[in-house]
Amino acid sequence: MKKLHITALLFLFITCSTSAQTIDGLRQKIQQIISTKNAVVGVSIIGDNEKDTLSINGDGHFPLQSVFKFHIALALLSEIDKGKFFLDQKIKIEKKDLLPGLYSPIRDKYPDGVTLPISRILEYAVSESDNVACDMLLRLIGGPSFVERYFQKNNFKDLSIKINEEVQQANWDMQFQNWTTPNAASETLFRYFLNKPKLLSKKSYDYIWKIMKETTTGKNRLRGQLPQYAIVAHKTGSSGANKEGLTAAVNDIGIVFLPNRKLFFISVFVTNSRENADTNEKIIADIAKATWDHFTARSK
Repeated sequence: MKKLHITALLFLFITCSTSAQTIDGLRQKIQQIISTKNAVVGVSIIGDNEKDTLSINGDGHFPLQSVFKFHIALALLSEIDKGKFFLDQKIKIEKKDLLPGLYSPIRDKYPDGVTLPISRILEYAVSESDNVACDMLLRLIGGPSFVERYFQKNNFKDLSIKINEEVQQANWDMQFQNWTTPNAASETLFRYFLNKPKLLSKKSYDYIWKIMKETTTGKNRLRGQLPQYAIVAHKTGSSGANKEGLTAAVNDIGIVFLPNRKLFFISVFVTNSRENADTNEKIIADIAKATWDHFTARSK
């Protein structure tokens, strides 16, 4: 009996050591990817078993940019679950709302304004990263402070949402008021996907992951080097570069679904970068591919 006990402990030790070494191997690959880049990169990865976790600059403060549209959608869906709003509720978007300085597929398609259901405006905001849609939704639920308070009440930390897209896009320095950490971003993905304790109704849960999977932005980021069949539910954020050639935000956070019915949660933020736009996106794509290879290899 004693010999069996020692054998079991030895097996457990070897298994844990192998797991640690494997995740350390992924860490080394990611370090190699970012080591030659003139940028600050934050990474947070959680395997679906919660044990395979990895963090590089995971507690650093990174500007959210449009990633916060995911948080806005979650806060609004929570209000919909309370019956305060409805997905099919019609919202009038007037011509004066279609500000020319904001990225907006809505404005491009409806230059004189339009009336749309909340569900469609959410799709524009999350899947297409429409800034006009984003600010319409913020006005509907009570502004950025409402979203921030919602997450605080649900015990989420390391998240600051102070301003809307109109303010954020008008002044370079203002964007830094909306920030999170890579670890906090991955925790948000993780907790809302598991939905335990229940944060969203089944209808709202199904809806948010549907529109996250339909994201059309950032094709060269998390999705960039993955197989075409890969399913990714994600949200991007981008700042562009200022006059000095400095990029404040190239972000992508999401859930990557593996062919073995497993998945991983990943948040990659690139800031303070002197690299060009293609290189910034490739940093994210390279990290996602290394992570995909890591978890698919372990399942064989």
